[in-house]
Amino acid sequence: MFRKMTTVLAVSIAAMLATTAAGMAQTKLKWAHVYETSEPFHSASVWAAQEIGKRTNGRYQVDVYPASQLGKEADINQGLSLGSVDIIISGSSFAAKSFPPIGVTYYPYTFRDADHLLAYTKSDIFKELAKGYEDKSGHHIIAVTYYGVRQTSSNKPIKTCADLKGLKMRVPDVPAYLAMPRACGANTAPIAFAEVYLALQNGTVEAQENPLTTIEAKKFYEVQKHIVLTGHIVDHLNTVVAGALWKKLSDEDKKIFTDVAQEAAAKATEEIKQNEAKLVAFFKEKGLTVTEVDKNEFRDIVLKNVPFETFGYRKADWERIQAVK
Repeated sequence: MFRKMTTVLAVSIAAMLATTAAGMAQTKLKWAHVYETSEPFHSASVWAAQEIGKRTNGRYQVDVYPASQLGKEADINQGLSLGSVDIIISGSSFAAKSFPPIGVTYYPYTFRDADHLLAYTKSDIFKELAKGYEDKSGHHIIAVTYYGVRQTSSNKPIKTCADLKGLKMRVPDVPAYLAMPRACGANTAPIAFAEVYLALQNGTVEAQENPLTTIEAKKFYEVQKHIVLTGHIVDHLNTVVAGALWKKLSDEDKKIFTDVAQEAAAKATEEIKQNEAKLVAFFKEKGLTVTEVDKNEFRDIVLKNVPFETFGYRKADWERIQAVK
């Protein structure tokens, strides 16, 4: 009996020590993004953080910092190298600051739709561009999330590219975002995102461009009369792991982080696609006119007037993406 009790006690002590050691060995990580807590990108990030903890038996504790808590998008991208963040969700326009060719995905009319974008993420051209980014920055892209198709809203009817000529239009101060409006002759203004509603309301600008989900979330439809389905950029976000962290991960943990991030991206992507599908009817119910345009006309004018070299993109990469099925 005594021996049995001694054995049980020894096993219990060993288990306690193992648990304590595991707790002491736990690594805390920071996952940052600039999106609101109400958006799918945040809820998917929280799920991923919890799932990484589960699948690594608690060896990693991932804390998510939404809504620019750890800085604006430029800040968190820099934070990957500075060590202030470990994982981020960010657009390829920021990755392009390290490796310009990866930004070709922001050239207008690169992708036909969300499915084309997702097919690209499984292609050899994506692998090559992601590797080019990793070689230059040291950081590793593990997943891509569909963000939405950028459309135009306006207080004037727009049916052709020429209808944008002279139109006062708010566009983010990102070269690729400016390409379509400027090719069509719009007068662009880089008004801060937080001030766009008021600028539309008081007539400082007459139009803006964003995914339908953003137009709805920010209530731009309250101060606009038209939704114009220009579909000029199929936008996306990358989930990026800091190089310092990626190098430390075992092959098993690399697979866990990658699998979880891709599952989270798929969750957010599906939610965004479902939300977009409902919004055309929503805007019509709100009294806005929704107009389909000939995207080929817009596309041809952009291709004619905005050289790829302007951004450091490679036309051959764009052509390969176009061919992805």
